[in-house]
Amino acid sequence: METFDPTELPELLKLYYRRLFPYSQYYRWLNYGGVIKNYFQHREFSFTLKDDIYIRYQSFNNQSDLEKEMQKMNPYKIDIGAVYSHRPNQHNTVKLGAFQAQEKELVFDIDMTDYDDVRRCCSSADICPKCWTLMTMAIRIIDRALKEDFGFKHRLWVYSGRRGVHCWVCDESVRKLSSAVRSGIVEYLSLVKGGQDVKKKVHLSEKIHPFIRKSINIIKKYFEEYALVNQDILENKESWDKILALVPETIHDELQQSFQKSHNSLQRWEHLKKVASRYQNNIKNDKYGPWLEWEIMLQYCFPRLDINVSKGINHLLKSPFSVHPKTESHSVTQAGVQWRDLGSLQPLPSRFKQFSASPSQVAGITGRISVPIDLQKVDQFDPFTVPTISFICRELDAISTNEEEKEENEAESDVKHRTRDYKKTSLAPYVKVFEHFLENLDKSRKGELLKKSDLQKDF
Repeated sequence: METFDPTELPELLKLYYRRLFPYSQYYRWLNYGGVIKNYFQHREFSFTLKDDIYIRYQSFNNQSDLEKEMQKMNPYKIDIGAVYSHRPNQHNTVKLGAFQAQEKELVFDIDMTDYDDVRRCCSSADICPKCWTLMTMAIRIIDRALKEDFGFKHRLWVYSGRRGVHCWVCDESVRKLSSAVRSGIVEYLSLVKGGQDVKKKVHLSEKIHPFIRKSINIIKKYFEEYALVNQDILENKESWDKILALVPETIHDELQQSFQKSHNSLQRWEHLKKVASRYQNNIKNDKYGPWLEWEIMLQYCFPRLDINVSKGINHLLKSPFSVHPKTESHSVTQAGVQWRDLGSLQPLPSRFKQFSASPSQVAGITGRISVPIDLQKVDQFDPFTVPTISFICRELDAISTNEEEKEENEAESDVKHRTRDYKKTSLAPYVKVFEHFLENLDKSRKGELLKKSDLQKDF
């Protein structure tokens, strides 16, 4: 096997930013119809370059300006920040204290590492299909609350490219929220509380809020397959002792005995429910309340949000369609060769140039794209089929070679070529999801403008 050549990734990034990045849709999103003057121009971007060089307070006049700079810098990672009182790239020229973050989307960051105390299949940066269900439940629970409990309409869910998901709530009124209100929203959506030293992290009172009931109803749809089969949370004494730490000591002995007689997690869970139900009927006013079963389900399955990301207006978050240059897998087999330590791998050597593979087979070789998630197909979303930069560049390379043969005599502008390019790759369906989100944003904005004009006519 050839040794790793780290100069390969910059070449792939050059191609990606020149021919595949969806600039027009991206600008359309962050410009918000150009309704507010200088809204895009006052937005902060940050770029992480090769060797972890980090550049904050980037800002751009328009789409063309953004394109030129991204194609010049070829960032390894892009983060989006707040809309400021002044242009971020001129922040050093502004009087001290005058440069202030004024608006930003309400954002949520859910990271798989925050579940390490309750998932048994993986830990740290690793993910697998068994634990990805945690992200599916998180999206369903948080999105339902944002839509139904708060009435937020424009919610963009994005795969982080590695081990989690992000949400951007883009309603005009939401972008203006203060840090205090953002903190209140996150507090409402948070149930699992306490650090590593705290064993019992969910405490329900007798009066259960409708948000918790609805969240439990979502978890119930996944719990058996996810927790009892795939995670096998009651497999052996070590695992069920963690569960026993969450219930009153008075029922420990009875549960220990029934667990030892049972053959699997499914049977043990049924025993736990019966014993807990009997205990709850006997002690209705106990501090544990009648919800022992629910507390366990919530501790093992409820979303864990990074509060600081959501409450801070000036907090930066990874941009959609950014590339994740590192990986989380340890090995993947390609063309009969097993590659290890994928975090430091080059794209496929030239001898594999014609190897035909799915995105999942090359997942992680140079990093996955941070792509939007279709809310209509949350259960079907698979992070391991998300295209990597190496995969879509190879797709483009193969198509370009064929087209060169067909179109040798045809002249075509670079812009026209680029707008068609991503459509020829595995990135296309994800851009389509993004476009659908933008269409709803546009419709809503036009509706608001019509309302305002009608009100003015009435006067």
